[in-house]
Amino acid sequence: MFVQVIKGRAGDADGLRRQFDRWFDEVGSGATGYLGTTGGVAPDGTAIILARFESEDAARSNSGRPEQDAWWNETAKYFDGDVVFRDCLEVETTQDGGSDSAGFVQVMQGRCKDKIRLAALEAEWMPRMTALRLDVIGSLRAWDGDYFTEAIYFTSEAEARKGEAAMNEQPEGAADMGEYTALVEDLTYIDLPDPWLRTP
Repeated sequence: MFVQVIKGRAGDADGLRRQFDRWFDEVGSGATGYLGTTGGVAPDGTAIILARFESEDAARSNSGRPEQDAWWNETAKYFDGDVVFRDCLEVETTQDGGSDSAGFVQVMQGRCKDKIRLAALEAEWMPRMTALRLDVIGSLRAWDGDYFTEAIYFTSEAEARKGEAAMNEQPEGAADMGEYTALVEDLTYIDLPDPWLRTP
């Protein structure tokens, strides 16, 4: 899988949502290898979109289409300032990898100091988390070098907050989060209470 991450500040959140829907309805049908999109605007105005493709070649092919250029030229008007693009060749998923039925998505971005240790830590804690966090549908993590963008899909924001509190009350959960925090830096959270979710 290949993921392109698009992030900026929304100048017009409603306009971005219309463009998001228009891409799927009018442009996406001609995109070879397109797998789906997760997006939204956080309460602080941060806009983020994760577009999934079968491969980098499929994504490049889509980018070269005239209708894609026309769509982006219009969409860029709804951002305020610069937009950052990240092309991610390495993608990991857990559980269902996300779902269009998710009621809340939390996106985390940061740098990992030790990807091997992070993978080992997550292998240790995943069985516990799956048993305790019934609010978690799945996750997707896309890597641009040591920089990651991770989307976690929840049944609802209320259930996510309850699950987080319950996990932190467990001694093992607190220890896991402590080591996780030590492995990453420049960690930021982008909460999407009204996620835009599309799968062909």
